[in-house]
Amino acid sequence: MRFRIVSCLFLALALAACETPYKKRDEAEKKPLKNASGDQSFQAFVGRLRAAAAKKDLPAMASMMTVDFGYRWDLPPSSENVFTYWDERGIWPELEAVLKDQFVPVDAYMVSPPQFASDPTYNGYRAGLRLIKGSWRFAYFVPGEPAR
Repeated sequence: MRFRIVSCLFLALALAACETPYKKRDEAEKKPLKNASGDQSFQAFVGRLRAAAAKKDLPAMASMMTVDFGYRWDLPPSSENVFTYWDERGIWPELEAVLKDQFVPVDAYMVSPPQFASDPTYNGYRAGLRLIKGSWRFAYFVPGEPAR
């Protein structure tokens, strides 16, 4: 009987000392990114994203975007989606141009163009990619912030 009690206590202490993997992953996703431009999975994702944007492959693009994808600074009307917004405003060429540029790390994102990261006065379009649960996702594509 004592052996069971001691065994149970030992097992409980051992389990309590274990770190849960999801906590490590959550903490890692909050840390600033290292430059992932040389990473194979990043390069493959950017290649697929560029191809989907060039073909206007909406299902492929949608599968690569975050759930809360950012495409405008204000709240969009409920009838609007990102693709109709881009179509109506002729933004697809801007998107293709920005995606063709180099990506650099800024906080938790890989951003393009590099001028967005280095020039505080840069006010053009910018794209952000983010690593979420081990997979790259297209997080935002917005113009420069509107004047307040």
